[in-house]
Amino acid sequence: MFKDTMLDPAGPVSAATRDLFFDSVGLMLIVVMPVIVLTALVVWRYRAGNVAARYTPHWGGSRIVELGLWFMPVLIVVMLWFVVWNRTHALDPYKPLASGQPPLVVQAVALDWQWLFIYPDENIASVNRLVFPVGRPVTIELTSDSVMNSLMIPALGGQIYAMAGMQTELNLMADRIGVYDGRNTMFNGDGFSAQVFTAEAVDVAAFQSFVAEARNAGEALDSASFETLATPTIAGPVRLYSSVENNLFHTIMASHGSMPHVAADASSTMHAEHNP
Repeated sequence: MFKDTMLDPAGPVSAATRDLFFDSVGLMLIVVMPVIVLTALVVWRYRAGNVAARYTPHWGGSRIVELGLWFMPVLIVVMLWFVVWNRTHALDPYKPLASGQPPLVVQAVALDWQWLFIYPDENIASVNRLVFPVGRPVTIELTSDSVMNSLMIPALGGQIYAMAGMQTELNLMADRIGVYDGRNTMFNGDGFSAQVFTAEAVDVAAFQSFVAEARNAGEALDSASFETLATPTIAGPVRLYSSVENNLFHTIMASHGSMPHVAADASSTMHAEHNP
């Protein structure tokens, strides 16, 4: 029922997000539950048929009531502030994940309406298919060749915007093998609902097989073939590229010109760097 959501986490980021969600709900229930219970008790006690209930309308100056009305909500707000502030900063999408392995760097380019994933160290690329080793951090560097997009893999946690002429970053990791849904969560036109991809967490041998499969694909990704790929396409097929033109990711960013620096705190997933 909760497959591919943060309620069924497949990585440390999504697990921490789920825990923060339940902790926040639990803190808020400290206020909500007494209100629900007391409402039911008042309705029952002061029903028309209960003549034994004492009528005491003049309680406006009650210190106990005033203390309960103000102290508990203020306490909950302070606790929520402390928990959310600290935990969301710990979940900063730019923050590298602790691991004994170096991160796999993937450069993601949002298109209309596809996702291009470039593996700079492996010199390969794929469309609508993201493959990475389980248990190894993945650093996703993002940009857009179109309007603003938003990449999210719910089972792994995190969501980050991709903007033309700018670079953002998302750090994720899967702690179990599986195939998870990835999508664009920012409405961007006719093909929005079809702009999805598979995120495959595989063992090392399977990842090496994927790299070998891509290198044998035969088609190279350069500026000319990228222009063809960037043509608006709805529900495009998975494609592999055997090699990638040097610095193509930064060339795509540079084609949109320099844009102002955008900053945001860690509670937002919208971070950006000025295009160098």
